[in-house]
Amino acid sequence: MGIIPSVDQSAIPNMVYLPMDPTDTLMAAQRYVTSQVEAIAQSEGDGATVRRSIGTSELENFDPFLMLDEFMVEPPAGFPDHPHRGFETVTYMLEGIVAHEDFAGHKGEIGPGDLQWMTAGRGIVHAEMPQTKCRGLQLWVNLSATEKMCEPRYQELLDKEIPRVSPPGVDAVIKVIAGHSFGVSSPVVTKTPTMYLDFKVEKNSKFEQVIPESYQGFLYILEGEGYFGSKNTLGKAHHTLTLSEEGGSVSIETKDSGVHFVLVAGEPIKEPVVQYGPFVMNHSSDIQRTFIDYRMGMNGFERARTWRSEIGNRR
Repeated sequence: MGIIPSVDQSAIPNMVYLPMDPTDTLMAAQRYVTSQVEAIAQSEGDGATVRRSIGTSELENFDPFLMLDEFMVEPPAGFPDHPHRGFETVTYMLEGIVAHEDFAGHKGEIGPGDLQWMTAGRGIVHAEMPQTKCRGLQLWVNLSATEKMCEPRYQELLDKEIPRVSPPGVDAVIKVIAGHSFGVSSPVVTKTPTMYLDFKVEKNSKFEQVIPESYQGFLYILEGEGYFGSKNTLGKAHHTLTLSEEGGSVSIETKDSGVHFVLVAGEPIKEPVVQYGPFVMNHSSDIQRTFIDYRMGMNGFERARTWRSEIGNRR
């Protein structure tokens, strides 16, 4: 399966080669797959279809991650005006174009391979509406209690701005969305320490990817199949594979076909999580306070009472 474009690494912008870090050397202990959950297609938002893995009853609050959706949506469906507080949303486009707009005046579009890392913090109301038939991933990353009421911010990278690297001697390309891989670092700054890598691996390949030992992580298979971890577990498309907490790397192997997957790992926050829809706080009283703030237009939601997006209210 030919899923890898040829890559001239010297021609890729913003590629940063770092000195070898002690954490970027392979450890003796490898991680293994502890569970495998299929993401079943379901309806979400206004006419969208999602395959949810993290955030289901099988994988609820996989600290520090709250949700992972593979979404499929096309006009006139979408995600009209809705609020967030207390976490970050990470939208990574695979196909198509999505327009976004928020109550602070931020608006734009992200297309194939582009990234939007949005820190909702104390409060955001926004809309996300497809301009074409779209497919992508949305990850929700929790924030610690000390960061939940931070000021909102955006980090956006075009596909060409996301660094890429190939493991030595391996027919594979890794997009370094967050964190680092094989000496290449992403420019994205994460409030919760996070690694987010997109792998396209050709058939008959084998290598290991370092993961910081304190991180909790998982794989999500987008296309094809591969064998992962010290127990050589087979992973197929639309399945999430959680990794053991022990070990400093995960092995990746393909045989008769290639594989396209993401590896996501992060530092567990180890705090209480109380979630009500788009609000994620530490205690029930925080959620009650958030509802009051949203309804009254206070403490970060000052524009929420009167704002309506253009893109979410065209019908």
